[in-house]
Amino acid sequence: MNLNGKHGDPGAALNEFVAIVRRLRGPGGCPWDAQQTPETLKTYLLEEAYELIEALDSNDPGKIKEELGDLLLHLVFLSDLYEERGNFSLAEVTAGIAAKMIHRHPHVFGDAKAETQEELRRLWQQAKAQEGKPAAVPTLGQVSPALPALVRAQRLGEAAARLGFDWPNVKGALDKVEEEWQELRQALSQPANPAWEEELGDLLFSVVNVARFLNIDSEGALRRTIYKFIKRFNVVERTLAKEGKTPETATLEEMDAIWEACKKEKAPSR
Repeated sequence: MNLNGKHGDPGAALNEFVAIVRRLRGPGGCPWDAQQTPETLKTYLLEEAYELIEALDSNDPGKIKEELGDLLLHLVFLSDLYEERGNFSLAEVTAGIAAKMIHRHPHVFGDAKAETQEELRRLWQQAKAQEGKPAAVPTLGQVSPALPALVRAQRLGEAAARLGFDWPNVKGALDKVEEEWQELRQALSQPANPAWEEELGDLLFSVVNVARFLNIDSEGALRRTIYKFIKRFNVVERTLAKEGKTPETATLEEMDAIWEACKKEKAPSR
């Protein structure tokens, strides 16, 4: 079995991989693999998707290739499970998405013309309608509730904007952030009550709208800030360790000084 697929035929490599998955699930294969179902794979599938996103953020081709492979495993695994049930095969999945992409891109594979984003969206909706699917209307109900909260908030803002419910420019969104910030501060001046959570949610939603105006992916922006926080705190821990201390034994002032020094060290030169 040739597993060196570098610059090789992707079709042949995929066929070999499908054979490996079927061997794992077949007689004499792996008991764990044989016991998996679509239900049990949901959590693993979601984890692999997030790990791929993390790899993409790292810009490390090696990590990205590995995580793409891990995600591909679950796609092949699920397809094989459904083929065992007589529902569909991986070949049908592949042929289906290929046909859909060709049909929904008549400006690429046909004679249609599209010069703007609006024309592209119109062609896409026309193609969906021809497939028997109702042309999408930009309603809030079309935004999936399964999305992560930040992504869903941004998609809701986009849908509302297409309906005409939006500020004319980013200043309106920034003013809304300031308004919600003041309302949160006012709520916090009172004893703990449900208004704290409500006002915090309003503030977060308003910040996401600013990201939308700036064409910034709020989920990605927060994810990168989380990575940055982890890296800087690791520096704090390592620096304290050299002094024979830990975050638990050090003072807040000591940790803050290391944190600020780390920020200055990473700051871009002017």
